[in-house]
Amino acid sequence: MQLYIHFLGTGGSWPTVYRNVAAIAIKRGGEIILFDCGEGTQRQFQKSELSYMQISKIFITHFHGDHFLGLAGLIQTLQLNDRENELHIYGPKYTERVVNSILHLGYFKPSYKIYAHELGDGDVVKFDGYSVRAAKACHNVPALAYSLEEDERPGKFNKKKALELGVPEGPLFRKLQMGESVIVNGRVIESSMVLGPKRPGRKITYSGDTMPCESVRGLAEGSDILIHEATFASDMEEKAAEYGHSTASQAAMIAREAGVERLYLTHISPRYGDAKLLENEAREIFPETYVANDFMKIEVKLKK
Repeated sequence: MQLYIHFLGTGGSWPTVYRNVAAIAIKRGGEIILFDCGEGTQRQFQKSELSYMQISKIFITHFHGDHFLGLAGLIQTLQLNDRENELHIYGPKYTERVVNSILHLGYFKPSYKIYAHELGDGDVVKFDGYSVRAAKACHNVPALAYSLEEDERPGKFNKKKALELGVPEGPLFRKLQMGESVIVNGRVIESSMVLGPKRPGRKITYSGDTMPCESVRGLAEGSDILIHEATFASDMEEKAAEYGHSTASQAAMIAREAGVERLYLTHISPRYGDAKLLENEAREIFPETYVANDFMKIEVKLKK
């Protein structure tokens, strides 16, 4: 199954002509899981190759406006486009209250089911083929970071061994590859006899807004992709700490310590018209660093 990350909003605080505010869409097969929904997110969808009608779940990191104010418009637009599927919205403390308020703004009553779920540090929500784990972020309001982690996959299939055991090519191969047992000439062939060790799925971690934080580092450990905020350059480290944010160098340190494969910097302050400074700063610590831009799309491939 293909897995893509679409960066719909990569700026912080307020929209600029170059960057909209926070919104990260993960497209897994035919499903979209949205992380944060700053103002204007529905228009970012319209300018992208994605359809907001495929959104099944929204995970909000915290309730500063640049991370959630797009919810009201998106929810109403989905209704105007005749959405019928239910929508699940997850977030930290007060999520139920915020969603309930949105559903009573103006003359609006949703025609499809919307469910709000409050999560805490260490909570895990399991879905078909993957799970989302929440961890406490270190911001100046209640905030969470999230990790999307796919289920383990069966090990590599040893075709030669299967043939030696008398299994004919065809449907029985498929069953063994899926971890099932088969019967050949009255003999039970267990999948473990022809499969190698289980292989990990893909893992993507999103920090939301946070200072350097041990709980976020732990959440990110072993990720294929870490999407970490880098609001400021290192010369503004004191200001970053004051407002509960990270510098590009600090994000790179988290990436290095967590052993991730690639780091993408987001939540770029409007003061940086050219964010190359942040990328260069982070690369001195963690070379596989990239500044994310609006409408950037990356594929996360399965490890063989």
